[in-house]
Amino acid sequence: MFESHRVATSRDAESARQSLSEVFLPVDFASVPASTTFEMHLNALTVGRVTCGYMSFRDAVHIETAEAENYHVDIPTEGRAMMRAGLGSPLYGTNQTAGMFMPGRPVQIRSEDRFSQLSLMIPRDHLQLELQNLLGRELSRPLEFGGEIDLATQGAQAMLHVVRIIDEASSQAGGLLAHPLAAQKLEQVLIHSLLFAQPHNHSAELAGRTPSVGTEPVSRAAEIMRADLGHPWSVTELASAVSVSVRGLQDGFRRSLGTTPMAYLRDLRLERVHAELADAVPATHSVTGVAARWGFVHLGRFAAAYRAQFSESPSETLRSRPPRRPESA
Repeated sequence: MFESHRVATSRDAESARQSLSEVFLPVDFASVPASTTFEMHLNALTVGRVTCGYMSFRDAVHIETAEAENYHVDIPTEGRAMMRAGLGSPLYGTNQTAGMFMPGRPVQIRSEDRFSQLSLMIPRDHLQLELQNLLGRELSRPLEFGGEIDLATQGAQAMLHVVRIIDEASSQAGGLLAHPLAAQKLEQVLIHSLLFAQPHNHSAELAGRTPSVGTEPVSRAAEIMRADLGHPWSVTELASAVSVSVRGLQDGFRRSLGTTPMAYLRDLRLERVHAELADAVPATHSVTGVAARWGFVHLGRFAAAYRAQFSESPSETLRSRPPRRPESA
């Protein structure tokens, strides 16, 4: 995965150690096979503030990391590995089970031959701030996840779906990842997949009741969005701007407008897409390019929402532009 973002092809443990340390965190190889066929491939890129990496090893490896500063998700894609954080119980990573690792602890990974995995690194402060904004208060204790991720759950499947979209987009010059709104959307889905689906020590509160908010914060949030539709708004940032919790703002939008903040923003951006397509020259513009510029990363859902709002497809709007009349002499 992420093949067009190759960081290193290492033929020895030292160069592999250096590459992994630069992209993720300091590591060492506790033992290196006597075989001279040691080989590691590493691809990596950043989406917003999340580092997405893919690494593969020809031979079995034993990796020991320094104490992590950030949150890490390790998802095996081929082979198996024993994973252990600090002195905790080991978990066995497979194509059905991934590992979730916390800041402040070293990690050991002992793999089989021909092992590969996806690795996600999410900054500690960014993830905890996102949770604080969802809860509407500062955290009383650091965010602590359960260490084992069941890849069959809805949240894990959503996370993997976003990773596949990132993989596909990473090879396209000028594609989704080149547009800040689209990249921000992908980052947010990754983070919310973890916070809402993977058990942690604030899960019960996150699922609890939401205090009601009045109509004024909803009106102010709507005005803020309308004033700058090109900004990569998140519901977290909007809630902070109007001084309510994320869940409070979401509840206020549902009660006042019958929608959510992000659905409201989507409809505003659909209007901008419609206006651009109606005025665009088909030979020099594409539906995909205009949609990505306004943050639409899933073209099938975008097309369905567009048709529901405007009773025609995006391509029909683009083709309906009347040709320019030649200027008279």
